[in-house]
Amino acid sequence: MNIKEKLFELKDESIQSFSASLTPNIESSRIIGVRVPLLRALAKDVDEKTAKVFLEEKDHHYMEEKMVHRYLIENIKDYNTMILYLEKFLPMIDCWTVCDGFKSKAIKKHLDEFIVLVKKWLKSRRVYTRRFALGMLMAYYLDDAFKEEYLELAARVPTDGEYYLIMMKGWYFATALAKQWDSSIKIIENRVLDVESHNKAIRKSIESFRISDEHKDYLRTLKR
Repeated sequence: MNIKEKLFELKDESIQSFSASLTPNIESSRIIGVRVPLLRALAKDVDEKTAKVFLEEKDHHYMEEKMVHRYLIENIKDYNTMILYLEKFLPMIDCWTVCDGFKSKAIKKHLDEFIVLVKKWLKSRRVYTRRFALGMLMAYYLDDAFKEEYLELAARVPTDGEYYLIMMKGWYFATALAKQWDSSIKIIENRVLDVESHNKAIRKSIESFRISDEHKDYLRTLKR
């Protein structure tokens, strides 16, 4: 199977236009236009030999190629192998579509090991590696594996004024407020976050159905 050829067979012009509108930092010529369920299905259908060759590629031209690459990594069951390919993949990420929502069953069994990598990625010079790391904190470390120190780690991540980092940082703390209110509200009360992330977290919290009206009213008083 040739993955690129298959992607063009699945092309949908309406999806191409829609995807381009959602990822303005990516040239539209680098977006094929394939529905996400089809990308996931393609990743599942790829034979082992083709997948291995594809995963060894250092970069891809099209956004959908990167998404298939990501889904192939998600499907790897062995934790160490998955991490090996994930570390190689992170520098390829150049938009939120490819970055967000990574899910791996292997991670859940290795949370103590994975957090070490997350901490390293939070300090990366790459915008989307930091965004990815914040997403991993949000996905795996706001429930049973939660520790207050993780809030401090997230709070210290520099956004450098980057819109996509500000958005993720706000999203992370809005989710933290929904799941770990008593610990997270301290970050907002003490104005630990940069102004943009602070206000974005409050805005997303106010829009959330998981936060009580009482808490929303209080958060409104903390806007900066």
